[in-house]
Amino acid sequence: MLKPKTRWNLRTADENKVAVLAEELHITPLVAALLVNRGLDTIESARSFLFVKNQTFHDPFLLKDMDKAVYRIKEAIQNGEKIRIFGDYDADGVTSTTVMMTALTRLGADVDFYIPNRFTEGYGPNPMAFRLAAEQGVKVLITVDTGISAVAEAKLAAELGMDYILTDHHEPGPQLPEALAIIHPKLEDSSYPFKELAGVGVAFKLAHALLGELPDDLLEIAAIGTIADLVPLQGENRVIAAKGIEQLRLTRRPGLVALMKVANVQQEALNEESIGFAMAPRINAVGRLGDADPAVDLLMSASLEEAMELANEINDINKERQEMVAAMAEEAIAEVEENFPPESNGVLIIGREGWNAGVVGIVASKLVERFYRPTIVLSYDRDKGLAKGSARSIVGFDLFQSLSQCREMLPHFGGHPMAAGMTLKIEDVQELRDRMNLIAKEELNEEDFTPITNLDGATTLAEVSVQTIQEMSLLAPFGVANPKPKILIDSVQLSSVRKIGANQNHLKVQLEDGEKHKLDGVGFGLGHFVDEIAPHAEVSVIGELSINEWNNMKKPQIFVQDVSVDHWQLFDYRGKGQAEKWLADIPAQNRKIVIFSEDIYSRYPFLQNHPDLVHIENELDAEQLDCFEGHLVLMDMPPSREYLKRVIAKKNPSRIYAHLSHEQDHFLSTMPTRDHFKWFYAFLAKKGPLDVKRYGDDLAKYRGWSRDTVDFISKVFFELDFVTIENGLIMLTTNAKKRDLSESESYTRKKEQFELEQELVYSSYQQLFDWFNHYLVHEATDLEEEIKQWI
Repeated sequence: MLKPKTRWNLRTADENKVAVLAEELHITPLVAALLVNRGLDTIESARSFLFVKNQTFHDPFLLKDMDKAVYRIKEAIQNGEKIRIFGDYDADGVTSTTVMMTALTRLGADVDFYIPNRFTEGYGPNPMAFRLAAEQGVKVLITVDTGISAVAEAKLAAELGMDYILTDHHEPGPQLPEALAIIHPKLEDSSYPFKELAGVGVAFKLAHALLGELPDDLLEIAAIGTIADLVPLQGENRVIAAKGIEQLRLTRRPGLVALMKVANVQQEALNEESIGFAMAPRINAVGRLGDADPAVDLLMSASLEEAMELANEINDINKERQEMVAAMAEEAIAEVEENFPPESNGVLIIGREGWNAGVVGIVASKLVERFYRPTIVLSYDRDKGLAKGSARSIVGFDLFQSLSQCREMLPHFGGHPMAAGMTLKIEDVQELRDRMNLIAKEELNEEDFTPITNLDGATTLAEVSVQTIQEMSLLAPFGVANPKPKILIDSVQLSSVRKIGANQNHLKVQLEDGEKHKLDGVGFGLGHFVDEIAPHAEVSVIGELSINEWNNMKKPQIFVQDVSVDHWQLFDYRGKGQAEKWLADIPAQNRKIVIFSEDIYSRYPFLQNHPDLVHIENELDAEQLDCFEGHLVLMDMPPSREYLKRVIAKKNPSRIYAHLSHEQDHFLSTMPTRDHFKWFYAFLAKKGPLDVKRYGDDLAKYRGWSRDTVDFISKVFFELDFVTIENGLIMLTTNAKKRDLSESESYTRKKEQFELEQELVYSSYQQLFDWFNHYLVHEATDLEEEIKQWI
């Protein structure tokens, strides 16, 4: 048995709806099932989703206050009033600022931008920045990707004589800022059809309204912020991302070309992963370690030479960020393990002086990945007495709602159900920890702390083809609410399995179904599974299907993400040396090491006083293993079949590791045949008494036997009263009664031991598996039948 790392949540689609979509849209049943599972279960909705190029945008004036904002901005442009864009320092904020700056510049506005410094000003609008704007003659202040929580700052803007236009997408709080216009898709009284726009999506809608036509060339910028901010890639977000990716593959914008070059992105093959894992992290890095202005300058640059300088500078900052994150993550993991163990903390809240506030969100994500707990990582500023941090959550725990219950401790706070940012007093951290853990205790159970993998469907190897995988790409771009499909392939075998990679830490498999259908698979970081999957095991795997193209040949493959085996497994360790080493490699949790003879200690002294050891000295000792369901290690041969039967019968071990060691001389011995006995009897009858002590070795050598064979036959004859033995002299008994060899206790025991050796030591893997399986399955079945009779 092999338990999966996560909880597999397999979604099943309505078969009738799948059949309709497959027939009407001419797609494979698997792709039709993926659509149904995404709620796209009508022909119209599925067609619209698949053919995203045909989709249009909603009228931007459907957003509340859009008319007010457009009127005031155009009035400012006409009057030559100064406009300032107040942005945020992440990729969404940077792209939002770029979109608004570009649109207003085209309209001839007197406009500039301001992005606060994360370290000196913190998140969102702040009084210092607003007073500076007023001093510099700003008449219209427009926020992008921020501001919905800045109630006090909105009042200050009015007091300073500035018209305040707020555009944001973060969760609105109980009190909204007082502004000339609030453009936000999630306002309670908003009738806008799509609620999940990113900050750059809202800025894009304002740009559309101001320009009077859709600014197609800005979609490439909007796509970066939309994908980077992890908003659901449905509705307008999907249109922005899909059309923006198309533009990015062809763009000549100097800043984007330079960014792709330093990020090693192949422009013609760019996709959502290129943005999410290569381009966006570099844009984010600038604001994480300092001022975000260079990122905006890069995106707005008109010179390739200037853009390359900025891109190289940003790339160096990103390398510094990566090194910083690695060091902080190591310290954070140690802090959790030493002071806030996950088993007693439903929410992990840790902080330290000297941690860079710009990367605490990344570190929080790494802790969630490691411990699977909602996590808040804080950076302490002892001089100011403040802690600034970021939070990341898990499925089933709404961070924004939970933190909202502690709002009085969080003067600066905002975010989403899965992520949030905040500032609080250091002295309040412990109270926040206590209250958040109390909330988690009420809302989460033990199962919630095991990661979930949502599976989009199950398929067979026969259904996997290049065509199917190509059709699946029609669902791209993938992201939140439209994840890359994860597929279950159930109950198949491995025709090959091995470790690959320089450190042998990756997995290479070939799946087969017994009907000549095969599929190659690779699992990065899953090389350890090689030691946990027994030969002939029936496995289930989950992962992402893809096309492997090599030498102009296309083959389907699966990127394996997890593996499970639902039945008990046999690992054949017979004759395997270095027992101490391989025993240490067997998972120690829920393990029992079984020995039958104390002689095993002479071979393996390290077993003395081993915490997992179970010594079966008699058949009743096997009761120690009743109800055992873990890993059973059989170190040596049992004295009889009955001993071993009692150890495994009616038990439910997940794995059996069979070493079955025994003494070397016994290993080389054989069971004498009846001809052996007949010859020895005839020899004694003809030659008379034999001094076995003196001539036993010569006799064995003459016959090609072992000395053990001579001694054993002599002992059997003695037990049957065929001979007398005195001081090593063996001679036939006069008028001995005829008896069968089976009447000798030594013969019977030796014969049983010999047969057991043949079954356990000299058998093939399959024969050994069948032997164990007989007692595991049949004996359990017999017990079930007995229970039924009692009932």
